[in-house]
Amino acid sequence: MTSRLILATRNAGKVAELHAILSDAGLPYELVGADAYPQIPDVKETGISFAENALLKAHALAQATGLPAIADDSGLCVDVLNGAPGIFSARWAGKHGDDRANLDLLLAQLGDIADEHRGAHFACAAALALPDGTERVVEGRLLGTLRHTPAGTGGFGYDPILQVEGDTRTCAELTPAEKNAISHRGQAFRALVPFIRALVG
Repeated sequence: MTSRLILATRNAGKVAELHAILSDAGLPYELVGADAYPQIPDVKETGISFAENALLKAHALAQATGLPAIADDSGLCVDVLNGAPGIFSARWAGKHGDDRANLDLLLAQLGDIADEHRGAHFACAAALALPDGTERVVEGRLLGTLRHTPAGTGGFGYDPILQVEGDTRTCAELTPAEKNAISHRGQAFRALVPFIRALVG
């Protein structure tokens, strides 16, 4: 019998991305997004770290459904901005999820910053929560530098401006498979797989 894992997001793109990552790991679970449970309200991200927010979402879904839940919180951390936008990445320009406005504001803020000072990384915390309160959280990072102008049409969020360390392309210029192989989210969820195997069964 296939077990069901709830993914604490209503973002179809993220569900697809995580499905690919977890399927590649050979996990025999049915992965469904939170949109399969429309009666459950969205969880407010009131934590002050990626890990806190991921755990908040995972615990809320596990309690509401009685099923194991996995969640992540991720964002872009810019060296010269002392790690900002960080947990505020999705609402940096004020409105949650306005990718273009967030990207444009960040580029404007960094307009005078020279290439050698444009270091940044994507960070992701991935959490697993069981209905009994058991939890695990792991983190992943993807290092790079910020371009002055966007490039590429893949991905979402800040992908078009982060040039991957050791590559000449931005995250938005990678294929989905290439991105999953090195991404902060891919690293975090692959690190979570042993805990899923051990705790979910």
